[in-house]
Amino acid sequence: MTWPQAIKQFDGYLRLEKSLSPNSVEAYVRDVTKLQQFLVLAQVHAGPTQVSTAVLRDFLATLQGLGLGATSQARTLSGLKAFYNFLIMEDLLKLDPTDTLEAPKTGRHLPDTLSYPEVEQLLAAIDLSTDEGLRARALLEVLYSSGLRVSELCDLRLSNIYAEQGFVKVVGKGNKERLVPIGREALKHLNFYLSGVRGHLDIKPGAEDVVFLSQRGRPLSRITVFTTLKKLAEQAGLRKTISPHTLRHSFATHLIEGGADLRAVQEMLGHASITTTEIYTHLDRDYLRQVITEFHPRS
Repeated sequence: MTWPQAIKQFDGYLRLEKSLSPNSVEAYVRDVTKLQQFLVLAQVHAGPTQVSTAVLRDFLATLQGLGLGATSQARTLSGLKAFYNFLIMEDLLKLDPTDTLEAPKTGRHLPDTLSYPEVEQLLAAIDLSTDEGLRARALLEVLYSSGLRVSELCDLRLSNIYAEQGFVKVVGKGNKERLVPIGREALKHLNFYLSGVRGHLDIKPGAEDVVFLSQRGRPLSRITVFTTLKKLAEQAGLRKTISPHTLRHSFATHLIEGGADLRAVQEMLGHASITTTEIYTHLDRDYLRQVITEFHPRS
């Protein structure tokens, strides 16, 4: 049986016999398709019934290396288990190669954050005499001032910046829109970038309303944002691994530490559930515990 045949039959089984929702079917089929693509890239010549446990481990390890979270890894493994259970049920396979594979623990972990002095250290490392430096300062200020996801930053539109009101309109997960405050410093450096750098670019068709552009006038990629921050962290002498999400986490943590209402932080981050935002209260407790340890006379 070929991969296309197996995937087609698996799709039909999920829809007709298991009566799963279209979204669930799509997710399971996508998991198996990713495995097939991995085999091609890894030059592993194996049909659906020939994949070993070791190869599946390599596949899952690759997903982890690409930054896939524990919850997403666990869901991917669930899709693969469903696929191989289907092959066994159809008498196409005797032994389940996923049987000994365990999903990673999905317990909540505390995200990495920067202290405010570390944020200032990062900002100070930027060379504002260059176009790249002006862009880096602007995007870093926006990330930290408004807590945007990297995808939201790259998709930010000029028409969605309300400078006089001090807000930006963001299109987040599920195409949900939200208004997020943006600080004066962020707006100042954003204007420096827009007038001093972006205004002189040869902007490509379709990118006229996009805020952050490459030197070639195309929408800035997420990879470029990642590499920009990594380079700045090295120049600043910070030993932490810094990503756009680090600044988002720092934004939320510093708000909570300053006494911001949890619901307000949830709204600004675009979290569907308050439970997701509550992780930052744990960070705040760690901070409070540190304060007690350092300053209380009977600690």
